[in-house]
Amino acid sequence: MSYGMLDPKSLTVFVTGATSGFGEAIARRFVGAGAKVVGTGRRMERLEKLKAELGEALHVAELDVRDYAATEKLLAELPEAFSGVNVVAANAGLALGLGPADTVDLADWHTMIDTNVTGFVNTVRATLPGMIARGRGHVFGLGSVAGDYPYPGGNTYAGTKAFVKQFLLALRSDMLGKNVRVTNIEPGMVETEFSLVRFKGDEGKAADVYANMRGMTAEDVAETIFWCATLPEHVNINRLQVMPTDQAFGPFAVHRG
Repeated sequence: MSYGMLDPKSLTVFVTGATSGFGEAIARRFVGAGAKVVGTGRRMERLEKLKAELGEALHVAELDVRDYAATEKLLAELPEAFSGVNVVAANAGLALGLGPADTVDLADWHTMIDTNVTGFVNTVRATLPGMIARGRGHVFGLGSVAGDYPYPGGNTYAGTKAFVKQFLLALRSDMLGKNVRVTNIEPGMVETEFSLVRFKGDEGKAADVYANMRGMTAEDVAETIFWCATLPEHVNINRLQVMPTDQAFGPFAVHRG
């Protein structure tokens, strides 16, 4: 028996954080292949601009994923053509700061936890019942290599991505027999607004992160998600870790002094 790749035209994709970076690239990739996409985010003017470009295959809505009631309400009120969500890209997230744990702004930690953990689980929990009821779905989390490999200043950001990893592995177990696939996409260095947000608008610091190396693009990450989502339904990619060729693993740090 042979199992074919899924037709993208059969997919309705719910994307959080679609105002820039991965989320915007995911929306573009799936709409370009014939899927329907629900793009959400907090910057409505960016969503409207994206809709003007991509057309009627994209439905946009303002959403703060930290608000679970708002997430449930949005899903319940989707237009009929977009109501059969069967792919979820829980992408909304951020890093703030790169300082050592004893000097960072505690508010930055809470913002990362509220978005990367609370907002993430809100998105998953709100979208799961519909996919299970329809007997088909795919949940994508946007993890990070930081969920596996520590680095100075990573502290809370790395902790949130470790949570995403372990949560999705457990969710994979929970979804056994329900025909809902679960995948954690774990990128390394990608040139998006990520570092600009981390350094709170300091363009010089953000540019230094990618100086003299070839980072990945948001489109590279969107392509990995598209590939996983269109694989035959009997295939589940549990984790997919992706790094630029110019990034690898460093030696252990040793304090001498």
